[in-house]
Amino acid sequence: MARKLAALKKTGLTEAVHMALTHELEREQGKPSLVELGIQVCRDLRDKGNPANGRPADKAFRDSLYEEG
Repeated sequence: MARKLAALKKTGLTEAVHMALTHELEREQGKPSLVELGIQVCRDLRDKGNPANGRPADKAFRDSLYEEG
């Protein structure tokens, strides 16, 4: 693969490997972390919610979650 890249880029083998590794590092460092992805999911869910349409989470509601039926 390195030889193929070097031929395509018209550079030496060492330079082709260096360019490929540099590119891969930049690509990986540009990705958001799992924590950042989780935060974004939470923000997206919050933005989609509408408190005016929700039911209050009072004792009666919580008890209803555990009813058999």
